[in-house]
Amino acid sequence: MFRTPTRRLVLGGGLATAAATLWHPRAALAQQAATLQLSWLHSVQFGGSYIALQNGYWRDAGLDVSLLQGGPNAPVEPPVVAGTALIGISAADYTAAAVTQGAPFRIIGVAMQKNPFAIASLPGNPVNAPADLVGKRIGMALANMPVLEALCAINGVDVAGIEVVPTQYDAAPLVQGQVDCLLCWATDLPVAMEIQGVESVTMLLADHGYAVHSQTYIATEDSLANRRAELVALMAGEARGWAEYQADPAAAAQLTVEMFPDAGLDLPTQLLQAERQLPLMFSDLTAAEGFGWFTDATVAANVETLALLGKPVTPDLWDRSILEEVHG
Repeated sequence: MFRTPTRRLVLGGGLATAAATLWHPRAALAQQAATLQLSWLHSVQFGGSYIALQNGYWRDAGLDVSLLQGGPNAPVEPPVVAGTALIGISAADYTAAAVTQGAPFRIIGVAMQKNPFAIASLPGNPVNAPADLVGKRIGMALANMPVLEALCAINGVDVAGIEVVPTQYDAAPLVQGQVDCLLCWATDLPVAMEIQGVESVTMLLADHGYAVHSQTYIATEDSLANRRAELVALMAGEARGWAEYQADPAAAAQLTVEMFPDAGLDLPTQLLQAERQLPLMFSDLTAAEGFGWFTDATVAANVETLALLGKPVTPDLWDRSILEEVHG
């Protein structure tokens, strides 16, 4: 009843290439082609990009942008490295892992100001803080053990006091009482439960020190040097599209369902997901500096958390110069 497609975040990060579905606008004449590689299957998670495409923001800037959907067999990094995608939407931990293997990436923007990882529980046995995990059974993919271990290390919790139960990416084990809580994204399993009339408690890891940028925009060093104008134009369109999403998430949800009629999307779920994304993507920082912004302080926090995840990087992984041009 509650099953959702297994997210890339639970797959362990394989980089094998695979085919993915391409969506692009019609009849863009004499324009520079550019592909944006999405991190997952089409949904309102990428609603701002759909708005930018629909409203011609990229076309007006001289770009013929195609959106390449991701999925469990379509990782982000290979097409960006190969140059078939100009920008990919990834996450700081995936990018850090790729960079340690020699990939020439830079993070040029951060869509989600708060990491969407969360602990979902039921009101009768809630997890409101990391300390509440002790003595609980948590359902999760074993590939995400470093996430749980980092959260516990940051908050002084003994991870040995938590029983980890390997589960599929599904709310059923929680609803059926097989586990006490789930490690998931705040925008999917809790949404699926609410759509089915099941109330849940959601504890964001980001509210308890877990700082890992998510839904990040990555580009290669070569693109930064040689395709700079295209990067600026693509990110400027993203900023405009996401500003409209922020102003009217319901319209973004409606557009998503209409744009991808064969994706199995239902409007109530997309509406709720769109609303749940708002506090993750927009903050006082984005209000002051613009969509996708990050600071030296947020980068430092990411470097610290990534070290706990066993993915050490330096602040040089982040490059704010494209955003500085976009936001002037």
